[in-house]
Amino acid sequence: MKLLIVDDDALILQSLEISLGRNEDFFITTARDGAAAILACEKNMPDVILMDIQMPGTDGISATRLIKSRFPAVRIMMLTTFDDRQNIQQALAAGADGYLLKTDKIDQIASKLRLLAEGAGVLDANVLQKLALRENPALATLTPREKDIARLVARGFANKKIAETLFLSEGTVRNNIVVIMEKLGVENRTQLGLAYFESAPSAHWAP
Repeated sequence: MKLLIVDDDALILQSLEISLGRNEDFFITTARDGAAAILACEKNMPDVILMDIQMPGTDGISATRLIKSRFPAVRIMMLTTFDDRQNIQQALAAGADGYLLKTDKIDQIASKLRLLAEGAGVLDANVLQKLALRENPALATLTPREKDIARLVARGFANKKIAETLFLSEGTVRNNIVVIMEKLGVENRTQLGLAYFESAPSAHWAP
């Protein structure tokens, strides 16, 4: 996995690079702000970006929005000390695929980055607690099969795992997810999973 780590704090950046670099499947590059992250995407397209939020110049949320508009296949994991509702919602609205806190252990971060690369949506448990439950009436418009798929997306399953679980083809899963996103008015599977979680508290994201 090609991993780009973005953080303006040199000590944190170095610590993450060294700690995550112990994973042989990670090939790491770094950037010190959002603008540098965009340039890094142009030069060496990463599979996943581990993005800080508060940085001088182009912050993490703005960088996420710009990167997703130009390189939609890149998966972006926010890693920050900020767990307030506003930052969480703004990051997800900008297109972030996951949101973790810097208090997480490094091995947990590594495993969650792999899940994100496989197509899962990943939210820290403390982050989920910050999001008040609200009913999404659009959920009632989903067919039983679409609800099953939405439930598994909310649990962090990648398309291949969903297909195996529901005995469907991956193509059928992909097509259904497109329809589900249209019905729920969301733009990516992270927002899809969040919309399902908020409407159905029994759902859960990748741990």
